[in-house]
Amino acid sequence: MVIGENIKNLRHKMGLTQEELAERSELTKGFISQLERDLTSPSIDTLSNVLEALGTSLGEFFKTKKEEQIIFKKEDYFEGSYDKLGLKMEWIVPNAQKNSMEPVLFTFDKDGETKEYTPYEGEEFGYVLEGEIKLMVGNKEHVLKTGETFYLMPDESRYIKNNFNGKSKILWITNPPNF
Repeated sequence: MVIGENIKNLRHKMGLTQEELAERSELTKGFISQLERDLTSPSIDTLSNVLEALGTSLGEFFKTKKEEQIIFKKEDYFEGSYDKLGLKMEWIVPNAQKNSMEPVLFTFDKDGETKEYTPYEGEEFGYVLEGEIKLMVGNKEHVLKTGETFYLMPDESRYIKNNFNGKSKILWITNPPNF
Protein backbone atom coordinates (compact mmCIF):
# COMPACT_ATOMS: atom_id res chain seq x y z
CA MET A 1 0.00 0.00 0.00
CA VAL A 2 1.24 3.47 -0.84
CA ILE A 3 0.59 5.36 2.40
CA GLY A 4 1.73 8.78 1.22
CA GLU A 5 -0.49 8.89 -1.86
CA ASN A 6 -3.53 7.87 0.17
CA ILE A 7 -2.83 10.52 2.80
CA LYS A 8 -2.48 13.14 0.06
CA ASN A 9 -5.81 12.02 -1.48
CA LEU A 10 -7.55 12.27 1.89
CA ARG A 11 -6.04 15.70 2.48
CA HIS A 12 -7.28 16.91 -0.90
CA LYS A 13 -10.77 15.49 -0.21
CA MET A 14 -10.88 17.54 2.98
CA GLY A 15 -9.64 20.64 1.16
CA LEU A 16 -6.60 21.03 3.41
CA THR A 17 -3.16 22.33 2.55
CA GLN A 18 -0.07 20.51 3.78
CA GLU A 19 0.44 23.35 6.24
CA GLU A 20 -3.10 23.00 7.64
CA LEU A 21 -2.70 19.24 8.02
CA ALA A 22 0.66 19.77 9.72
CA GLU A 23 -0.92 22.19 12.21
CA ARG A 24 -3.82 19.86 12.97
CA SER A 25 -1.51 16.90 13.55
CA GLU A 26 1.21 18.92 15.36
CA LEU A 27 3.85 18.14 12.73
CA THR A 28 5.83 20.24 10.27
CA LYS A 29 4.81 21.00 6.72
CA GLY A 30 8.11 19.44 5.58
CA PHE A 31 7.29 16.17 7.36
CA ILE A 32 3.83 16.05 5.71
CA SER A 33 5.46 16.70 2.34
CA GLN A 34 7.93 13.85 2.87
CA LEU A 35 5.18 11.57 4.16
CA GLU A 36 3.01 12.19 1.07
CA ARG A 37 5.96 11.40 -1.19
CA ASP A 38 6.78 8.23 0.80
CA LEU A 39 10.22 9.62 1.68
CA THR A 40 9.69 8.91 5.38
CA SER A 41 7.88 6.25 7.36
CA PRO A 42 5.84 7.57 10.28
CA SER A 43 5.52 5.85 13.62
CA ILE A 44 2.14 4.32 14.43
CA ASP A 45 1.41 7.21 16.82
CA THR A 46 2.32 9.84 14.21
CA LEU A 47 0.29 8.11 11.48
CA SER A 48 -2.63 7.80 13.89
CA ASN A 49 -2.47 11.56 14.63
CA VAL A 50 -2.34 12.43 10.91
CA LEU A 51 -5.29 10.15 10.16
CA GLU A 52 -7.27 11.58 13.08
CA ALA A 53 -6.67 15.06 11.65
CA LEU A 54 -8.02 13.71 8.35
CA GLY A 55 -11.16 12.38 10.01
CA THR A 56 -10.34 8.68 9.84
CA SER A 57 -8.67 5.94 11.86
CA LEU A 58 -5.92 3.39 11.33
CA GLY A 59 -8.54 0.66 10.91
CA GLU A 60 -10.49 2.54 8.26
CA PHE A 61 -7.35 3.69 6.47
CA PHE A 62 -6.00 0.17 6.08
CA LYS A 63 -9.32 -1.55 5.47
CA THR A 64 -9.28 -3.21 2.08
CA LYS A 65 -12.33 -2.27 0.13
CA LYS A 66 -13.95 -4.79 -2.14
CA GLU A 67 -14.03 -3.24 -5.57
CA GLU A 68 -17.60 -2.87 -6.79
CA GLN A 69 -18.38 -4.36 -10.17
CA ILE A 70 -19.42 -1.60 -12.58
CA ILE A 71 -19.33 -3.47 -15.90
CA PHE A 72 -21.69 -6.38 -16.50
CA LYS A 73 -21.54 -8.81 -19.41
CA LYS A 74 -24.06 -11.26 -20.80
CA GLU A 75 -22.58 -14.07 -18.68
CA ASP A 76 -23.33 -12.00 -15.52
CA TYR A 77 -27.05 -11.75 -16.29
CA PHE A 78 -29.62 -13.78 -14.39
CA GLU A 79 -32.40 -15.04 -16.63
CA GLY A 80 -35.93 -16.14 -15.89
CA SER A 81 -38.30 -17.62 -18.50
CA TYR A 82 -42.03 -17.63 -17.96
CA ASP A 83 -43.41 -19.83 -20.73
CA LYS A 84 -47.05 -19.45 -19.64
CA LEU A 85 -46.72 -15.68 -20.06
CA GLY A 86 -44.56 -15.86 -23.22
CA LEU A 87 -41.93 -13.78 -21.46
CA LYS A 88 -38.22 -13.87 -20.72
CA MET A 89 -36.74 -11.54 -18.08
CA GLU A 90 -33.01 -10.81 -17.80
CA TRP A 91 -31.69 -9.08 -14.70
CA ILE A 92 -28.78 -7.29 -16.36
CA VAL A 93 -27.27 -6.01 -13.10
CA PRO A 94 -26.95 -8.94 -10.69
CA ASN A 95 -28.08 -8.29 -7.10
CA ALA A 96 -29.66 -4.97 -8.11
CA GLN A 97 -32.00 -5.30 -5.13
CA LYS A 98 -29.26 -3.67 -3.04
CA ASN A 99 -29.16 -0.68 -5.41
CA SER A 100 -31.57 2.20 -5.92
CA MET A 101 -32.53 1.09 -9.43
CA GLU A 102 -33.22 -2.27 -11.02
CA PRO A 103 -32.83 -2.54 -14.81
CA VAL A 104 -34.43 -5.61 -16.40
CA LEU A 105 -34.65 -6.66 -20.06
CA PHE A 106 -38.03 -8.09 -21.02
CA THR A 107 -38.37 -10.13 -24.22
CA PHE A 108 -41.96 -10.90 -25.20
CA ASP A 109 -42.99 -13.71 -27.51
CA LYS A 110 -45.96 -13.06 -29.80
CA ASP A 111 -48.91 -12.45 -27.42
CA GLY A 112 -46.55 -12.49 -24.41
CA GLU A 113 -47.27 -10.31 -21.38
CA THR A 114 -46.12 -9.54 -17.85
CA LYS A 115 -48.13 -10.30 -14.77
CA GLU A 116 -50.11 -7.37 -13.35
CA TYR A 117 -47.94 -5.35 -11.00
CA THR A 118 -49.48 -3.64 -7.99
CA PRO A 119 -48.90 0.00 -7.02
CA TYR A 120 -45.93 0.97 -4.87
CA GLU A 121 -44.01 4.13 -4.01
CA GLY A 122 -41.35 4.58 -6.62
CA GLU A 123 -40.67 5.34 -10.26
CA GLU A 124 -40.54 3.29 -13.44
CA PHE A 125 -38.93 3.91 -16.79
CA GLY A 126 -39.23 1.78 -19.90
CA TYR A 127 -37.58 1.93 -23.32
CA VAL A 128 -38.86 -0.13 -26.25
CA LEU A 129 -35.79 -1.65 -27.88
CA GLU A 130 -37.69 -3.51 -30.60
CA GLY A 131 -41.24 -4.30 -31.60
CA GLU A 132 -44.35 -2.69 -30.16
CA ILE A 133 -45.93 -3.02 -26.72
CA LYS A 134 -49.19 -2.15 -25.06
CA LEU A 135 -48.73 -0.58 -21.62
CA MET A 136 -51.83 -0.85 -19.46
CA VAL A 137 -51.87 1.57 -16.51
CA GLY A 138 -55.07 1.29 -14.52
CA ASN A 139 -57.73 1.24 -17.23
CA LYS A 140 -55.71 3.31 -19.72
CA GLU A 141 -54.00 1.72 -22.70
CA HIS A 142 -50.81 3.14 -24.24
CA VAL A 143 -49.14 1.77 -27.37
CA LEU A 144 -45.37 2.28 -27.66
CA LYS A 145 -43.16 1.47 -30.65
CA THR A 146 -39.43 0.94 -31.03
CA GLY A 147 -37.50 3.92 -29.69
CA GLU A 148 -40.32 5.22 -27.50
CA THR A 149 -40.24 5.40 -23.72
CA PHE A 150 -42.52 5.54 -20.72
CA TYR A 151 -41.95 7.07 -17.31
CA LEU A 152 -44.46 6.72 -14.53
CA MET A 153 -45.09 6.75 -10.82
CA PRO A 154 -46.53 3.26 -10.22
CA ASP A 155 -49.54 4.38 -8.22
CA GLU A 156 -51.89 2.17 -10.27
CA SER A 157 -51.83 -1.47 -11.32
CA ARG A 158 -50.05 -2.00 -14.62
CA TYR A 159 -48.85 -4.63 -17.03
CA ILE A 160 -47.28 -4.84 -20.46
CA LYS A 161 -48.41 -6.93 -23.41
CA ASN A 162 -46.68 -7.55 -26.72
CA ASN A 163 -48.58 -5.69 -29.43
CA PHE A 164 -46.41 -6.94 -32.29
CA ASN A 165 -46.65 -9.90 -34.65
CA GLY A 166 -43.24 -11.14 -33.48
CA LYS A 167 -40.92 -10.56 -30.52
CA SER A 168 -40.78 -7.27 -28.64
CA LYS A 169 -38.08 -6.22 -26.24
CA ILE A 170 -37.99 -3.48 -23.59
CA LEU A 171 -35.59 -2.23 -20.96
CA TRP A 172 -37.61 -1.59 -17.79
CA ILE A 173 -36.00 0.20 -14.85
CA THR A 174 -37.63 0.49 -11.44
CA ASN A 175 -36.68 2.60 -8.47
CA PRO A 176 -36.64 1.07 -5.91
CA PRO A 177 -36.11 -2.48 -7.24
CA ASN A 178 -39.44 -4.20 -7.75
CA PHE A 179 -38.94 -7.34 -9.88
